[in-house]
Amino acid sequence: MASQKVLNEKKEIVAEITDKIKNSESVILFQYQGLTVSDLSDLRIKLRETNAEVKVYKNTLLKRALDDLKLNLEGFLEGPNAILFGKNLLEPIKVIADFARNNDKLDIRVGIISGDIATIDTIREYANIPSREGLLTMLAGGMMQYVRDLAIGLNLYVEQLEENN
Repeated sequence: MASQKVLNEKKEIVAEITDKIKNSESVILFQYQGLTVSDLSDLRIKLRETNAEVKVYKNTLLKRALDDLKLNLEGFLEGPNAILFGKNLLEPIKVIADFARNNDKLDIRVGIISGDIATIDTIREYANIPSREGLLTMLAGGMMQYVRDLAIGLNLYVEQLEENN
């Protein structure tokens, strides 16, 4: 039988996982089997830049934390899994999706986005959303079209007034 000390340590780990999931906008569960230590270190560094972290927990402890949160990821808790916790919504998803595209040994399995379970297709959709800067550039470009059209229209109106005088 497990000692009280071991049980308390496991309860603390489950509480830590639960807290991390609650406080993360994006949580991605992925398999990392076959990645080299340097590959995993590179991924961790890139994710740290986006205020995200990667942790490896025992699947049984992760399952208990998910049960506490009433989230069911039953079919995904097999084999060696790592879990990404991101404070931001899009940036960590973009980083890990890009890393998975360039490295076939990383397999994104499932995610929890803003508290809801997200399939791999949903994660891919989020990964394809342009960055904030890209969206602002698109918005500015669209607004510039209207300003340009207004300037041309006003110029034509002024020229028409000058011709009539």
